[in-house]
Amino acid sequence: MAKLTLILGGARSGKSSFAVELAKKYNDVTYVATAQALDDEMRDRIEQHKRQRPASWQVIESPRDVAKILTGLSADLILIDCLTLYVTNMLLDDNKKEAKEEYITEEIERLCAVSKNSAADVIMVSNEVGLGIVPADPVSRSFRDIAGKTNQIAASKSDEVFLITAGIPQKLK
Repeated sequence: MAKLTLILGGARSGKSSFAVELAKKYNDVTYVATAQALDDEMRDRIEQHKRQRPASWQVIESPRDVAKILTGLSADLILIDCLTLYVTNMLLDDNKKEAKEEYITEEIERLCAVSKNSAADVIMVSNEVGLGIVPADPVSRSFRDIAGKTNQIAASKSDEVFLITAGIPQKLK
């Protein structure tokens, strides 16, 4: 049974850097990127992440259906960066107009189950978005709530959970 690790942190907390350092301990790494380069800022962020990781890693860009992608992978470690962008992609999916929270939480449950049954260890990176002010608009509040539930699901299924604050990892579980 695979080891599942969840790494949480705020924006620019160092969570992805910490995940990459953990992943470098493995020989064969597959990096699953959930980001989509929809604007110049996101393209720049993606480029920063690319420079941070070894060129030898296999990279799969998968804004959706990550559980399905994991099923066919063979690696020592699979690094998924990040769950909150994955949640965003599902939240904005026009093909799923009804029961967004149910759809997303079921997908996260499926992703955790596939990860735990994988031959590879899995590291998931996610933003901790619930520590700030309550968002003013309904869509942002929905995102915050679903992301919080997603993190709770992933943390409950994980063998290890880290919270990164100002670049400092704290082991929670």
